[in-house]
Amino acid sequence: MLLLPGSDALSAARFMRLSQQVAELDSKLMLTHAYFVYAVDAEGELDSEKLGALLQPGTSPLPRGDALSEHNVVVVAPRFGTISPWSSKATNIALNCDFDAVNRIERAVVYVIDGLGSLADLTSLQDLLHDRMVETTLSALEQLSGLFTAIDPTPLTSVPVIEEDRDALVRANMTLGLALADDEIDYLTDAFKALGRNPSDAELMMFAQANSEHCRHKIFNASWTINGIDQEWSLFGMIKNTYQQGGEDVLSAYSDNAAVVAGHTAGRFYPDPTSQSWHYHDEPIALLMKVETHNHPTAIAPFAGAGTGSGGEIRDEGAVGRGSRPKAGLCGFTVSHLNLQEYPRPWELNYGKPGRIVTPRQIMTEGPLGAAAFNNEFGRPNLGGYFRTFEVETSEGVRGYHKPIMVAGGFGNIKVEHVDKPPFDAGAKLVVLGGPAMLIGLGGGAASSMASGASTEDLDFASVQRQNPEMQRRCQEVIDRCWERGDNNPIAFIHDVGAGGLSNAFPELVKDGGCGGDFELRNIPSDEKGMSPLEIWCNESQERYVMAINPENLEVFKAMCERERCPHAVVGEATHDQHLRLGDRLFKNNPVDLPLSLLFGKPPKMHRSTAHVAPPVDSFNGDVLISDALERVLTFPAVGSKGFLITIGDRSVTGTVARDQMVGPWQVPVADVAVTTAGLDTHLGEAMSMGERTPVATLNGPASARLAVAEAITNLLAAPVSSLHDIKLSANWMCAAGYRGDDAVLYDTVKAVGLDFCPELGITIPVGKDSMSMRTQWDDNGEAKSVTAPVSLIVTAFAPVGDARETLTPELRRDEATSILLIDLGRGQNRLGGSALAQTYGQLGSSVPDVAAADVKALFAAMVELKAANTVLAYHDRSDGGALIALLEMAFAARCGLEIDVDSTPEQAPALLFNEEVGVLIQVADTQLSVVSEVLGRHGLSDAAVILAKPRLDERVVVNTPSFELIDSRRGALQQLWAQNSFAIQRTRDNADCADQEYAQIIADDPGLSATLSFDVSSDVAAPMIATGVRPKIAILREQGVNGQAEMAAAFHRAGFDATDVHMSDLKSGRQRLGDFKGFAACGGFSYGDVLGAGEGWAKGVLFDAAMSDQFQAFFDREDTFALGVCNGCQMLSALAPLIPGTEHWPRFARNLSEQYEARLVRVRVEESASILTMGMGGSELPIVVAHGEGRAQFSSAHDLSDLESSKGVSLRYIDNQDQAAATFPANPNGSPNGVTGLCNADGRVNIMMPHPERVFRTVQMSWAPADWPEDSGWMRLFRNARVWVD
Repeated sequence: MLLLPGSDALSAARFMRLSQQVAELDSKLMLTHAYFVYAVDAEGELDSEKLGALLQPGTSPLPRGDALSEHNVVVVAPRFGTISPWSSKATNIALNCDFDAVNRIERAVVYVIDGLGSLADLTSLQDLLHDRMVETTLSALEQLSGLFTAIDPTPLTSVPVIEEDRDALVRANMTLGLALADDEIDYLTDAFKALGRNPSDAELMMFAQANSEHCRHKIFNASWTINGIDQEWSLFGMIKNTYQQGGEDVLSAYSDNAAVVAGHTAGRFYPDPTSQSWHYHDEPIALLMKVETHNHPTAIAPFAGAGTGSGGEIRDEGAVGRGSRPKAGLCGFTVSHLNLQEYPRPWELNYGKPGRIVTPRQIMTEGPLGAAAFNNEFGRPNLGGYFRTFEVETSEGVRGYHKPIMVAGGFGNIKVEHVDKPPFDAGAKLVVLGGPAMLIGLGGGAASSMASGASTEDLDFASVQRQNPEMQRRCQEVIDRCWERGDNNPIAFIHDVGAGGLSNAFPELVKDGGCGGDFELRNIPSDEKGMSPLEIWCNESQERYVMAINPENLEVFKAMCERERCPHAVVGEATHDQHLRLGDRLFKNNPVDLPLSLLFGKPPKMHRSTAHVAPPVDSFNGDVLISDALERVLTFPAVGSKGFLITIGDRSVTGTVARDQMVGPWQVPVADVAVTTAGLDTHLGEAMSMGERTPVATLNGPASARLAVAEAITNLLAAPVSSLHDIKLSANWMCAAGYRGDDAVLYDTVKAVGLDFCPELGITIPVGKDSMSMRTQWDDNGEAKSVTAPVSLIVTAFAPVGDARETLTPELRRDEATSILLIDLGRGQNRLGGSALAQTYGQLGSSVPDVAAADVKALFAAMVELKAANTVLAYHDRSDGGALIALLEMAFAARCGLEIDVDSTPEQAPALLFNEEVGVLIQVADTQLSVVSEVLGRHGLSDAAVILAKPRLDERVVVNTPSFELIDSRRGALQQLWAQNSFAIQRTRDNADCADQEYAQIIADDPGLSATLSFDVSSDVAAPMIATGVRPKIAILREQGVNGQAEMAAAFHRAGFDATDVHMSDLKSGRQRLGDFKGFAACGGFSYGDVLGAGEGWAKGVLFDAAMSDQFQAFFDREDTFALGVCNGCQMLSALAPLIPGTEHWPRFARNLSEQYEARLVRVRVEESASILTMGMGGSELPIVVAHGEGRAQFSSAHDLSDLESSKGVSLRYIDNQDQAAATFPANPNGSPNGVTGLCNADGRVNIMMPHPERVFRTVQMSWAPADWPEDSGWMRLFRNARVWVD
């Protein structure tokens, strides 16, 4: 083992925070240093100095000389027996840079702590410093050799059923965590006795995962008896009834990884398989949809649990039909109370929790980061979601979410001809695509099927996976290359790898394909040599797919994988016999050898018996002081700002995002719906929204379901959806099965949706998921405690929609000659049961809101008519917090005040203002009130509509009754209350100074985003060149992990270029040469997952390869070429500065000052510079998106910055809304000095910038833009300038 010292592991802010935490553990302890160390396993000679240079990030100081001789250390390393995602990518970079002697590189963090010897018990300190899920702690650097200890392969074990009968399986059920039911144990005992042999542990684990509640949905397929009466329907049968009653336009339901429905016909933009030139392909674009949950792992390890939850759902979307593409995502969380120390709330219980799960605050700090990290690195914009806390002490015990809900979902696209999965023939090669097998995530399907606390702590930890989204991106690139070939798609069948690992995926693949399978265990890629056959076959290593490839297509498929540097292996072959054999050539046995009918046969069907139990009602009736109520409700997490969940996620990648969560010139997170365009050449769109009202289910399950469906619809109504029949729903069901009367509530709730409400609406539910173990129980010093979730339905609505530009938002027009109408489907009943108001007083109430399908249909029809008449200026649904909160959110988006008039007594006002009956708020011009009234009357809604408020320009918020003024406040003060929880988590999670600056901006004098151009936005300066028909070639350059190539290619294609897809492997192999191109664009993303520094692994693949270095040098030296690097490409080109003439003063790009990934719409000024790309744009000030974690320009010296400024090397600068160079966050999203964010070399041919002009070259792509901008935004000029210059 070779040890190499590394640079500091923590920023100054994070070092200070950790130092304080260490000192709080014991005043004798002092953290003095934290740095990286690299452990290298190599064979043969190795240039350690050169390897050290490869590993050293360009933005970090060089290592200290004494780094390898420190004592009093705690070393935090990856868990022995595992390989970290960092290692996979760093080793990959080293091998690509011709360090052939390297077997593996791992990274550890060394914490030097004075006073360590005085600590008798290191447990608390170790818990602070490491994540026990994926890391271990060591006391000396030499112990890192354990990372590379060779472990002999573990042989197969069997369970002695023949000798010991059923008892042997009962023991195995406990020790292996199989979660088998008694009847399944009986089934297996009989089955293996009939086979005359003992089962292997691999066979039992495989059966347990394939037949877990998680995978087989036994409760939803069960028969039922309720109150002694046998029921006609199963739960799943009632869900399928919605499809049988109205499955129009559904192309696939219940039979694949996601549902598929008909979409629009538009231009799909992808490269030609032969020439690699990007083109539009006019074709039907089917819409696929999926929503998953990942609750159990998120309770144990939130970052990994939520991250792999998102990753698993993304794989579902990529493995539909014969290959598909994920497009846009959502993420939601429900937890118990946050218990923020900074802001204690009067409704919090402080009830405690078991040691094996983390706190709700930890979940909401780390979980969203894990989900965002996966989406960001994979390259899928996260555009929707929800966040709720719920924890109430009732007469039947504590109801809440100690076992959280973590929802991951989204939609994608697929070619219509690839939707079906026809059977494949015997002889087909059975392939695994993606990363290696690793000893992580064993038994996740079974673990997710148990109540928290029903398994051992070790089994809980074993069931948690870890993520490597860059690997999944590579897999997706291969899948894309396959489906792009249309009829020549080499994929005959595809399945994602999830619960149960290959032991579930391969058997499902061959079963669904109508075949059996013959596999070889040792063909499975595995980086951990000591694993047993069970561990190799059943582990849940992420980022893998299995597929069937016909033999004649195998070489084409392999070539695609090699181009994308994506691991793959032929593991088996399809057989005629419906039999599954897994051979092991090492131990010369068969770990699996059984008929498929045994694995997928029908164990005895489940039957559920239950009875109704009276709900735990209480006396809450809304008789509260309204000023106190408003403060409580505004600070209730389900109501308050979700900003801390949103800005960490990329919402612009793909270039198809038309409506994200952020609204208006002040970018307030209040959007009702997410909308994308179907392609990069159309305004036709696709929309999704969410609805959930789970607290109501504690009192009335069916009502909560109707409210959830209605909320999803009223949210979707903000988009130009034309028919209820166009809407398709995902229904995700959660329940503590078997607890009290919850089974009966579940049955009634599914019945309400499946047999009544949705069929009445004409809406189908073609997809969904269930999780039936939502109960946490533990022993607290001898006291038995438990927290049980209510029956929980999370609804997601999807629909193809019309012109995405017509999407409405809650942003009010700042016009006092307008009115805001409430359309109240509760028609004045003002029921408060289960409301946020009741929860903020620690109660639930009794009478809950409800809604009739006829009213929802009437509202939908009326809104379609009102939108068509252009009468609606702003729109928002009423949900958590009621009408007053919805009104305030509309005012926050517009930075205006409100004059609210309530026709009630002061005592009745809280119920009127805070009830959560289904309803919407619309702003209309006063001159249009009669038109609106007439439309509502025709749809039977006259008695549901009331004028509730008018906007005020002075930012005062006044609430009056006929007899009394109830509230007189200011927009800023109320918005800060609303943002308080988001601010608190941001402040401890990120850089506190940046959080303080953003929070202060809420009440600052701020005119909002604006745009001023020095050129005519409607002018196409490249039109004469395009008219010639000549398209100069530009290389759209990408490395593994880059994800922004499509939008970059689209922008240059529109500007008149022949955009060509060029992978770095093409240049290294000679398939392509930079000398054949006039320009190249290095795209955004996460090359190599940003290990070794953002963009640096990409750059070092050039700098450490003489041939590649010469090729780039020659390109830059030509005077007829240009280059653009954006985001990750900017970071890469900045590291290539030694090869680029005229870049002596360029900076490198370091971690954002906020310590966080920042995705924002910000303003920049185009400076007068030498840049060929910004010709004629100087002085323009306009919005642009950023999406990066390492964008802070770091100059070698202050002189470099001043010299760059004076030499016209700065092309773009962040400015605030007062047109000054942005000095504070978030106007300056990364802390770059002087707001510098775009640069060019001395002659202007090579340009780099952190913002993304290619993601906003169309006006529709911007979450805010001037109303008078045409189809092309101001940023299209940059790409047209390139075409003019080339000519």
